[in-house]
Amino acid sequence: MDKINKLSHLFSEFPGIGPRQAKRFVYFLLARNPEFLDEMVNLISNLKKEIKSCEDCSRFFQKGHTPSTLCEICGDKNRDKSKLMIVSRDIDLETVEKSGSYNGTYFVLGGSIPILDKNPENQIRLKRLVAFLDKKNYEKENLSEIILGLNANPAGEHTAEFLKNTLSPFASKHNIKISTLGRGLSTGTELEYSDSETIKNALKNRA
Repeated sequence: MDKINKLSHLFSEFPGIGPRQAKRFVYFLLARNPEFLDEMVNLISNLKKEIKSCEDCSRFFQKGHTPSTLCEICGDKNRDKSKLMIVSRDIDLETVEKSGSYNGTYFVLGGSIPILDKNPENQIRLKRLVAFLDKKNYEKENLSEIILGLNANPAGEHTAEFLKNTLSPFASKHNIKISTLGRGLSTGTELEYSDSETIKNALKNRA
């Protein structure tokens, strides 16, 4: 396999990218100047060195000058610790943050559970979520609501149902409400592509 096709194959591994679009990426890079390519190579090669996962919410964040294990959201004392929103991906968290309609905390699952999957616990960060909830309870953060901020599509709804069943004993024991985003989100919608007003309505109408 030549380098054009090999790089095209790598690009096609990206979410939502097909073979034709992947090939366009390669030809785009070939048309750019060396400085552009050098910068891109440098950013990619240092990505893992400069980005780490938050000890609490599991989102990726830029390493700072201090050895903090928490991202800026989890480390913010002004956030409402009584509310926890569970989202599938980092990009979903960013979408909710941009809406300016939520001031609670988050947990990033790292994916969703496909329907009929035989090992659902392997598709998401379930063990880390359970450990995080235990930590919040131990530190007496008075968590009162868990919001399932998942996509309004079959995989998102399946994941939400799995989490409800899994977390219900913990929620019942500690008097925590489990809610889902309201139908401000149209069926089939991914959170990533929702505008701020839609997010606000979905939060307002959660149940």
